[in-house]
Amino acid sequence: MEQKILIVEDEDSIQTLLKTYLEAEGYQVDVASDGLDGMKLFQNGDYQLILLDVMMPQIDGYMVLEMIRQTSEVPVMMITAMEKDEDQMKAFDLQADDYIIKPFTMELVLRRINAVLRRTKGRANKTDNEEEILRYGGLRLDKGKCRAFISDKAIATTKKEFELLTLLLENPEQVFTREILLDKIWGYDFYGNPKIVNTHIQNLRKKLGGRYIEAVRGIGYTLCKEDK
Repeated sequence: MEQKILIVEDEDSIQTLLKTYLEAEGYQVDVASDGLDGMKLFQNGDYQLILLDVMMPQIDGYMVLEMIRQTSEVPVMMITAMEKDEDQMKAFDLQADDYIIKPFTMELVLRRINAVLRRTKGRANKTDNEEEILRYGGLRLDKGKCRAFISDKAIATTKKEFELLTLLLENPEQVFTREILLDKIWGYDFYGNPKIVNTHIQNLRKKLGGRYIEAVRGIGYTLCKEDK
């Protein structure tokens, strides 16, 4: 299967250089000239690697990386002229997989791309720790990484939303009252508005396409049995 790489880079000459070499190596390549277009391509595509500049119009590479990491673990390599230690540390703190400083040679870039793809493929092929993975129909939760997926597509959730979803999946036959959910997720000493549960459930249902979570009139919430 042909591997797809997304290049997000505003310099035409570097775009052309990277695209030409990568296509010659057998990769399928898409190109964006700024961070906003890069995010649009990322959200609509299926990429095995992203090459990301830092200083770009619209939104910079750090912000792009931060947004990508909210929903995806796709390998991201920064390619930039910013060479200070603090610039590199910021990228790695945001979970970049590699950092290449301009100017560069394509021979080095290709070798580092191959190295990153080998490392990430190894992680992807590791056997799931079944105690950390919950499944219900097409829904999958990775408890270790606090990430949710529907048919392998990542779903962005807040911490409380993820905890609610985990509790429901761990107890698929149980109907939870709002009071029980408040106690288990927010704690017995929570003094805020109890309707916060309803708000979080509504947000979750939107993110899940209206599936999986069922409201039981006058009682609370449970998983939809038809999705089991």
